[in-house]
Amino acid sequence: MLFAPPGTDWMVTHAQNPLPEAIGDGRFRVHFASRDRQNRARGGYFDFELEQPLCPLDVSREPTLDLGELGAFDDAGVMPSAIVEHDGRRLMYYTGWSKTIDVPFAFHIGLAVSDDGGKSYQRVSRAPVLGRNQHDPFITGAPCVLLEGGVFRMWYVSVTKWERLPDIERPRHYYTVKYAESVDGLLWKTSSHLCIDYAADEYAIARPLVFKDGQSYAMWFSFRGADNTYRVGTAESADGIRWKRHLDPLGIDVSATGWDSSMICYAHPLFHDGRRYALYNGNNYGETGIGLAIST
Repeated sequence: MLFAPPGTDWMVTHAQNPLPEAIGDGRFRVHFASRDRQNRARGGYFDFELEQPLCPLDVSREPTLDLGELGAFDDAGVMPSAIVEHDGRRLMYYTGWSKTIDVPFAFHIGLAVSDDGGKSYQRVSRAPVLGRNQHDPFITGAPCVLLEGGVFRMWYVSVTKWERLPDIERPRHYYTVKYAESVDGLLWKTSSHLCIDYAADEYAIARPLVFKDGQSYAMWFSFRGADNTYRVGTAESADGIRWKRHLDPLGIDVSATGWDSSMICYAHPLFHDGRRYALYNGNNYGETGIGLAIST
């Protein structure tokens, strides 16, 4: 395991949704969401270098992004999801969680900005930048954002329906990946188009990560079905909108025992010196920490 939450204060469990950014000389800052004893997530980070990956250089002492105001869309948790540099500032798109009554959860996409090199972030609005709309009437979250040719391009998770089933206590979510565009990073044009269709008994296709791979786009995403455990899938696209899903999952499988023995999820690629790495979470959505794998 690369990093484990220290188990104190706001960082009791989980280092969920690893989000790396290069900070120079083979060093990386990895943002993640950690939970307190009330299961509320906040943003944090650790720094490491690939030459000595098991020796963290720094760990955030305070949250980089804290809970939203009482009653806001993000008062029950925040999870950093994407960072874009624009006009000399770092823009962090994140998932904000709120409590609900009839369904297990609700979350929507917020935006915060940093002017201190990414050590802290301030919200641009107390409201989501992409919340409920005619194409996303339930939830939006887990945004991946690229800035290309002056256009902000977002791949995100959207619930397509909730369903009450006789064998589970609370309604089941069905969510998958959708696409939106913006000219300013604030106002987004959405559609009904699904980037990834559900397969077989799937009900959750989560945390899309999109990056250029040669002349095409590649996507990593997490998926789960009847066994309720995530694996990481891949897809490719010529335009970033219409996707071809690969049959085989990403080449990281569960271990025989230990922290990633039942689940592999929320993987994020990391590139350095011509090599591709993967940061990923294990059992229970990253409860015990973050792993690092290298492509062979």
